[in-house]
Amino acid sequence: MVSWDDGKLELTVGERTLCFPAVWLRDNCPCPACRDPDSGQKLKDITDIPNGLAVAAAEDIGESVVVTYAPDRHQSTFARSWLARHALGYGGADGTGEDGRTEDDKQLWLPADLDQLPQGSWPRYLADPADRAGVLDAVLRWGFVLLRDVPAEAGRVLEVAASFGFVRETNYGRLFDVRIEPRPANLAFTRRRILPHTDNPYRDPVPTVQLLHCLRAADDGGETSLTDGFAAARELRATDGETFQIMAGTPVPFGYTDQSTELRASQPLIQLSPRGRVRGIRFNNRSARPLRLPYAEVTAFYAAYRRWAELLARPERQLKLRLAPGDCLIFDNTRILHGRTAFGGTGGRHLQGCYADLDGLASTLAVLRREEKGREEKGRKEPEGRSNMTAIEAIGELFAGPGANDYLGEPVTIGEHLRQAGALAEAAGADDALVAAALLHDVGHLRSAPGVGHGEAGAQWLSQWFGQAVTEPVRLHVAAKRYLCTAEPGYFGLLSAESVRSLALQGGPMTAEEAAEFAAAPHAQEAVAVRRWDDQAKDPAVTAPPFAHFAPLLEALTRR
Repeated sequence: MVSWDDGKLELTVGERTLCFPAVWLRDNCPCPACRDPDSGQKLKDITDIPNGLAVAAAEDIGESVVVTYAPDRHQSTFARSWLARHALGYGGADGTGEDGRTEDDKQLWLPADLDQLPQGSWPRYLADPADRAGVLDAVLRWGFVLLRDVPAEAGRVLEVAASFGFVRETNYGRLFDVRIEPRPANLAFTRRRILPHTDNPYRDPVPTVQLLHCLRAADDGGETSLTDGFAAARELRATDGETFQIMAGTPVPFGYTDQSTELRASQPLIQLSPRGRVRGIRFNNRSARPLRLPYAEVTAFYAAYRRWAELLARPERQLKLRLAPGDCLIFDNTRILHGRTAFGGTGGRHLQGCYADLDGLASTLAVLRREEKGREEKGRKEPEGRSNMTAIEAIGELFAGPGANDYLGEPVTIGEHLRQAGALAEAAGADDALVAAALLHDVGHLRSAPGVGHGEAGAQWLSQWFGQAVTEPVRLHVAAKRYLCTAEPGYFGLLSAESVRSLALQGGPMTAEEAAEFAAAPHAQEAVAVRRWDDQAKDPAVTAPPFAHFAPLLEALTRR
């Protein structure tokens, strides 16, 4: 259904009514007169659009909508699916138009949360596009990945960087060696302990991706440490808002000087997006230069700086890794702080490193996913029934795989938990889509290491077979827990110890404003229902139906 008035177009897609201003539609017109068919770039400037533009008419033609504007009678034809994907208020992870770089699109962690490291194998990475996509996705989601089996040969780290982007050359060159130097220009080139830090904070922008490839391990010591700066910043904001604001609002000067280089940059230690979400961490006391603010501001800054540094240095935040020859660590230098323990021995420790850019990595991942989607669409054109069976087989393999036997801190395995949730929804008389959502709500855990973004990951994977009636409750079931903690004061006391622990990582209870916004969102009540079944489906005394019991229901849903 489509309707319009002078200023806007309204389009009903499923259960949502989408609203678009006339000027937005015209600015995004896909016709050849407005957009170059080869490059996809716009041919019209915003000033070329008539002032006071209105929608004169709109016609719903199958899978497309034709919009006619006044006063110039120009026409735009939009695919309904395109308008649905670009619905206003649904941009980014939270509808704010963020670009995927903030805390909201990451899986924040403490070392205790990592049942297994995000990792991959270089030979499989080269051979399998799906494996390569998984490795790159880990850098964006978790902030790091350990790529094993890269030959421990000089220069190989450049090949790893070139596999997803371009090497970013700095004053250290395209390739740098991290080893003991007789006259070190940087403390990294000594045996000393190096505290968690951001590399190159004196650059603007800092290198966003860093790679470190182990050629030789130290005989004694030299462990690498990783700290999730975004997770620490979220805790700081929740527990000490005043310190958080000082760290996010005070520009700190950094500098580096040697015989041929003099670099300066000044940025806050916690960098925020225009919407106030954590977007970057810049922390390196070794390279900090004197702060020259008024006396009272300097004393307040140093008190806050100490509290922030103490939070980052807590042992429970340090993931310790002993890199072996052939291990290549890839991490987001604007999020993950890295350090190392001191080391001894006679042979020394030798890593080679380089820098790259996060946008290049994200671009490579997007192309890999686009190609994968093309292969899936080609597969769906196979004879009737084949793609449906493929969906059931793919989901069934997850339920039968080793991931379904993990416990995640609860008294039942993930597989038992999901089948119990599906059975509870079925017993409550829920419709088929909601039973499927309950059964599949934690499928994101089965496809990757556990993390607070499993709802989003699961919904994205399921969307290749199911509509929003299934995928949206899956995507929102984590947010529903945060909502219920605010909307129902007694709800928090019903949570298991594991759910209480994960709540802190997921952002804690919603604010009153966030709760009101969530309650008004499509599929919110279905997500709340799934959340309640999620909370109940943890009884080791209950024997739930096998996955085969639910297979006909899932297969029927894939045909709609």
